[in-house]
Amino acid sequence: MKKFLILQLRPEDETTKSELESFLRFGGLAAHEVKQIRLDKEPNPQIDLHDYSAILVGGSPFDVSIPEEEKSELQKKIEQFFMNFLHRVVSEDFPFLGVCAGNGLLGKYSGVSISNTYAEPLGNVEITITDTGAKDPLLKGLPRKFSAFVGHKEACNNTPPGAELLVTSEACPVQMFRFKENIYSAQFHLEADADEFILRIKVYRYNGYFPPSQAQELIEAIKDKEAPVPHEILRRFVNRYKSRA
Repeated sequence: MKKFLILQLRPEDETTKSELESFLRFGGLAAHEVKQIRLDKEPNPQIDLHDYSAILVGGSPFDVSIPEEEKSELQKKIEQFFMNFLHRVVSEDFPFLGVCAGNGLLGKYSGVSISNTYAEPLGNVEITITDTGAKDPLLKGLPRKFSAFVGHKEACNNTPPGAELLVTSEACPVQMFRFKENIYSAQFHLEADADEFILRIKVYRYNGYFPPSQAQELIEAIKDKEAPVPHEILRRFVNRYKSRA
């Protein structure tokens, strides 16, 4: 069986390790079934898509919508890598699932406007599957409304041209979309649970997601929250592409 490729953009060891473990746990993957690449360590890796069964992309504290002159050299290198890499992914309709930052990067590649208009503080919210989404293999038969963990300073202002909107919410209209048959992107976190988000609240307390003084309040608000449907969506993606030759 080919491995799943997990691309990570977080520059902190603690959150990178925890995010990887979350992808494995909630995706139903064993460590030997994945190949991890940390783009903060290797911002321009050489990747042959056909070595893998599918691609998972995690989150990041980087914002693609800020002016170029405010971006670090590392962020610029990672974004340039993704623009080239996503061209191959989209051209081949290669199985791909981008989460949060992965969503923003796919949105940027598609040319859609990204801004802080639909930013959401770290927390647990209710989101809704669209009529189109209800027919998608990853979402079919799931509750039309479900809870999910979110936390982002920017989002796609509109559904990218050529994409299908699968999940939406009032606070952030573009919560999940799909290109072609196999390329998925979610603004909400499919891989996270309350413990994972509590860690991120602590690590990113001063990264602009929320006023630092609200950290403990946010922790108290989510510590008992659950998000089983996003975990099921992640498992369905993994199971759909796990058997690719």
